[in-house]
Amino acid sequence: MSNLLAERTEARPNPRQEAAVKARGVSRGRKQAVTVGRGVAGVLTLALVWEVLPRLGLLDRQFIPPLSQVLQAWWELITSGELWRHLQASLVRSGAGFALATVLAIPLGAAIAWYRPVREFFQPVLEVFRNTAALALLPVFTLILGIGEASKIAIITYACFFPILLSTIAGVATVDPQLLRSAKVLGLSPVATFRKVVFPAAVPTIFTGIRISGAAAILVLIAAELVGANAGLGFLITYSNNNMLIPKMYAAILTTSALGLAVNYGLVGLERRFSRWRA
Repeated sequence: MSNLLAERTEARPNPRQEAAVKARGVSRGRKQAVTVGRGVAGVLTLALVWEVLPRLGLLDRQFIPPLSQVLQAWWELITSGELWRHLQASLVRSGAGFALATVLAIPLGAAIAWYRPVREFFQPVLEVFRNTAALALLPVFTLILGIGEASKIAIITYACFFPILLSTIAGVATVDPQLLRSAKVLGLSPVATFRKVVFPAAVPTIFTGIRISGAAAILVLIAAELVGANAGLGFLITYSNNNMLIPKMYAAILTTSALGLAVNYGLVGLERRFSRWRA
């Protein structure tokens, strides 16, 4: 009887509200389908242009082969295991540099934004280094750390460090003052305020820098693998170009693009997971 009473007295939307919700759900799903369809159409159009123009002689097939030849070379790289060997080497380097940058930049950025003495101590040094391009320091890292893995991971860490650092500083420094006043009224300690209020509110801004760094890790990786590497996507691109293996070169470039997309969408999913409270 109690279950029946609870079921009968449970608050529910009226029929008109239910119909409106269903209508919004249908329109939202249709809108998403249209968006995805347009994106697929754009990709297919690009693929068609890439395939047709070299075959019509409008582009030099020696330098820009048809997409079908590139995909064939890509499949050969996959079946032979060569692509996985280069991809694995690139993933280890970029993943290590990105992880180091994240571990170092987020605590430091939070400390700089939260504590004035720390900010005044680090700000002049950070202003010098954040305006220095990562690739400009590649020869320096190579001279100090050699041409091995250490220099490659170090340059990726440097490139990823500042976007995460600056986004963390911005996220922590721009937290809504009303949230801080509410935490003070509730009697939260500074540490508890930061852990329960400030950092969760700053997560969306921090992830903006993390996503930028994810792209930077791939871009700088390719340049870093041009020096003293015997494996990696950057090495594969350079080797294929030097030996006129043009379809293989484009296959490596497409793999790099796919890797960048995968990293970006993975970070977007991670951001949504850490920002569920926003919904």
